Amino acid sequence: MQTRKLEYRIVTEGLDFPEGPIALADGSVLVVEIKGGRLIRVRPDGTKEVAAELGGGPNGAAIGPDGACYVCNNGGFNWLSEDIFGVQGYRRPHGRAHDYTGGSIQRVDLVTGEVTTLYTHCDGNPIMGPNDIVFDAQGDMWFTDHGKTYGRVMDCGAVYHAAADGSWIRQAVFPMLTPNGCGLSPDEKTLYVSETETGRLWHWHITGRGDVAKVPWPSPNGGTLVGQATGYQRFDSMALEENGNICVGTLVTGGITVFAPEGEKLEYWEGPEPYCTNICFGGPDMKTAYITVSGGGLLVAVDWPRAGLPLLHQRD
Repeated sequence: MQTRKLEYRIVTEGLDFPEGPIALADGSVLVVEIKGGRLIRVRPDGTKEVAAELGGGPNGAAIGPDGACYVCNNGGFNWLSEDIFGVQGYRRPHGRAHDYTGGSIQRVDLVTGEVTTLYTHCDGNPIMGPNDIVFDAQGDMWFTDHGKTYGRVMDCGAVYHAAADGSWIRQAVFPMLTPNGCGLSPDEKTLYVSETETGRLWHWHITGRGDVAKVPWPSPNGGTLVGQATGYQRFDSMALEENGNICVGTLVTGGITVFAPEGEKLEYWEGPEPYCTNICFGGPDMKTAYITVSGGGLLVAVDWPRAGLPLLHQRD
């Protein structure tokens, strides 16, 4: 595995723990602020506009088949603030917010800013802390539920498949330990999910709407292990390259870890601080990687060596 330093340029700063970047055709990038509870549009010149007030803890985000923005809202964290890593008031999430009432999937009309809650439960079970989201070619969403930690208790996580209009939701994978990022292979036959606390990347073969093939025990979740972290690293959200490589936001030694679909760990790109939480691809050739550097409140851009996989809203 090659280890390299990220050569990045700051697109904007002063964000309130950003995540969920989405590269748009006009050159702007949408991000959520988990601590700020907002959806922000970052213009190419770095100026910021509030696209919607979301409340709670907005996390992953994606553009759906109708052009609206769909947000995983984890319900909120408590926050620690320290002067570390050369950042005054460096922020990091901790536990479950004191005013937490549950997680949800929200739809944001990007023209009006109207926010609609689509899902809070599946088959009577509450969605605890939805984290990352990706749309398939049929316009359905896959999303992870990271769960919440509170006191001595940690929720079991899950992966769901749901319709964009709020009419249908199904649990596809359960249980998981802090599932975070999710992505689809270029042919959309494989679902990838990263786990934060285990530092593991898993995959399942998709067999139908909301259905995945599961391997037997000793797999803890029916998935097949793709690869895992080096030493003490935690995995966050992800994006795929056009060739099928999986790029996973990596915490603690913050950066991006790149896996081949077969599981080989190809590269580790070292970032500027421990919370390199998410990555997306954009630009005319899909070779600009936008990365949220959350503890320091940055959105950065990197000239990536390979093209990213176009998401639903980026396809012709």
